[in-house]
Amino acid sequence: MQWDDSGIVLSTRRHGETSAILSLMTRDHGRHPGLVRGGAGKRLSGTLQPGNEVRATWRARLPEHLGTYIVELTRARAAPLLDRGDRLSALAAAASVAEAALPEREAHAGVYEAMLALLDALADDRNPAGIWAAVYVRFELGLLAELGFGLDLSHCAVTGETDGLAYVSPRSGRAVSAASAGPYADRLLVLPGFLAGVRDGPVPAADLRAGLRLTGFFLERQIFMPHGVREPAARLRLVERFRREDTTSGDI
Repeated sequence: MQWDDSGIVLSTRRHGETSAILSLMTRDHGRHPGLVRGGAGKRLSGTLQPGNEVRATWRARLPEHLGTYIVELTRARAAPLLDRGDRLSALAAAASVAEAALPEREAHAGVYEAMLALLDALADDRNPAGIWAAVYVRFELGLLAELGFGLDLSHCAVTGETDGLAYVSPRSGRAVSAASAGPYADRLLVLPGFLAGVRDGPVPAADLRAGLRLTGFFLERQIFMPHGVREPAARLRLVERFRREDTTSGDI
């Protein structure tokens, strides 16, 4: 059997002397692995970088087989970010989170489109970190929702009010207002203003850190832990960057 699809490179690992196992997030066929003959060589090393967009042809005798890929680069996303370590870190984190979270060979076109939106935000030099990093947090929120673990941040779980939302219940994933939290506030997760719809423009580092803690908590509880997967090292490195840097004026 054979299919053709657009894809975003998530990861590669060497296989034998000259080949590589490529993991693509494809538009119509989900996260899908395949063997690339010659993928460990110099000719394809630039093509098979995480985040790059490719056109892929996959062939196998049976659908459950690993199969082989023939790939053609359609847009180099990684190379322009090589001297922008912060943005490259976000690209690597998004690719590794998608690799760890998405079921194999299950189509999730919404995640594919969200990844493209993130890559566009990272490529735009006009965006300070307070813009593209907010897109990254929303990418993780969208990934949770696509996999059936969406958070309800639209109104307070206690009162139904839409104003003053400041926290998220770690049990239910629903928003809670500051007035309703009372003495239980220290047991709740902080809901940053940009996710509650009360902040425009570049997002300060403190709010981005809160956003990453929020999505990270639910990714760990709902996806990584149940499947025996550790939080990807690339995501940990991105979180560490935000722990020590400001984001309102430029890059981190």
